[in-house]
Amino acid sequence: MEERKQKEIEYYNKKAKEQLGTEGDFEGFNSFVLASYRFLKEKTQDLIKDKKVLDYGCGNGIHSSWLAKSAQKVIAIDLSGKSLNIARGRVTKVKFLKMDCENLDFENNSFDVVFDGGTFSSLDIEKAFSEIARVLKPDGCLIGIETFGHNPLTNLKRKINKKTGRRTEWAAEHIFKAKDLDLAKKFFKEIQIYYFHMISWLAIPFLNFPGGKILLRFLEAVDSLLKPFFKKYSFKIVFIFKNPKKV
Repeated sequence: MEERKQKEIEYYNKKAKEQLGTEGDFEGFNSFVLASYRFLKEKTQDLIKDKKVLDYGCGNGIHSSWLAKSAQKVIAIDLSGKSLNIARGRVTKVKFLKMDCENLDFENNSFDVVFDGGTFSSLDIEKAFSEIARVLKPDGCLIGIETFGHNPLTNLKRKINKKTGRRTEWAAEHIFKAKDLDLAKKFFKEIQIYYFHMISWLAIPFLNFPGGKILLRFLEAVDSLLKPFFKKYSFKIVFIFKNPKKV
């Protein structure tokens, strides 16, 4: 196994131990207070009704649970065995498998929808796109959310996270960027992008404190005014890639 993958496994196995017995996500709070995640959930539920879904890089199963409520069948994969153990304890209706996201052990055209909850920074994105397009049905789609890598302030935060061990070196240096959206066009015929959190991400450290959600809603309103001019500096993007190209 490549060294970078082993480091990712070790990192997420360690994080899994810290998450035992908690209901928060990887960042320690409920992401669905954020406009981006609420939008993602709404769009995803429309797409997966009665469909076969792959939860791609499922981590501790934070998304698997609600995916299973709408989809006909959900299979979830990850390389972190300890994260999968937490996921299996959370959700019983989902089949969890330890698997390399860059080398999927599925037949061609296996899934209607692939869901990505923020895995791409840990991967070789071209290999990931290629495998996802392969296992999707011809009319299938990839939907997901990723951190976007063009905001100077959030990029500074990532450098600090790398120094302090809150992110692996690979993940900190492979945040999703505009060039990756261009690369997606090689593997998908239709690309839809939605931009979020030009400045509202500044409220995240305060979400577990009184007034934190009020601050968030105010800054999200400001985001809506800034978006037409500064969407490149979004903290998160939600994307839907449809009709995979079988290259």
